[in-house]
Amino acid sequence: MVDGADAEGWSDVAAGWAELWGSFAAPAQDTLIAECGIGPGTTVLDVGCGSGEFLARLREIGAEPVGVDPAPHMVAAASVHADVVLADAEHLPFGAGRFDVVTAVNALQFADDTRAALTDFARVLAPGGRLGVANWAEGARNDIDVIERAVAAAVDEEPIPDGPLRPAGGLEAAMRDAALEVLSSGIVEVPWRAPDEVTLVRGILLGEDAATLAALHSVVVDAASPFRTAEGGYVLRNAFRWAVARPR
Repeated sequence: MVDGADAEGWSDVAAGWAELWGSFAAPAQDTLIAECGIGPGTTVLDVGCGSGEFLARLREIGAEPVGVDPAPHMVAAASVHADVVLADAEHLPFGAGRFDVVTAVNALQFADDTRAALTDFARVLAPGGRLGVANWAEGARNDIDVIERAVAAAVDEEPIPDGPLRPAGGLEAAMRDAALEVLSSGIVEVPWRAPDEVTLVRGILLGEDAATLAALHSVVVDAASPFRTAEGGYVLRNAFRWAVARPR
């Protein structure tokens, strides 16, 4: 996928992300809704909001969401769901105490400075507010890792290693380092489904050109064979770790 992409790279794949991946993190989002006590009237800032599916979910339950993302085309896509501002995680363009809850789903790992980002999250929280983060668990817990390793081997590259936020305790350690008190944490399954092999390849190789899709099609399909369903689709069983904290 596009794990190593910068803001421009994410902007380039905004439409494909919304189509193929936009809703897959819903179980993690619902966990943060429950653990952060989000409900009608709760003001929520979703940092790294991507194409905005979480913003739409928050509006459905009566919350008052605002989004932030550094990728212009992601901002454009998400803006149909709520007010969205172009900004990065370390420099939020809001005053202190603006939000009841700040969330970041599949986003914090892209910040240039994790501690600075979490510190700015805390700055914009109202007194008594909560901060909820969820991101990919370590590769060993994700079926997608099997396929990405096969693709890396096929193009003679090293697989992208797990970052510090992915293993057990990683999120909690980062929060404590940013002077936050961890209130709860855990792991949640976030399966991704593809109805056919064409969709599977497009999703795994999101952002690649047509020639690369064709060249690596069989690599992706072969690696995904353990995850093929009787109906001919695919279910990749993945996991996100999450943690909720508040300023000390």
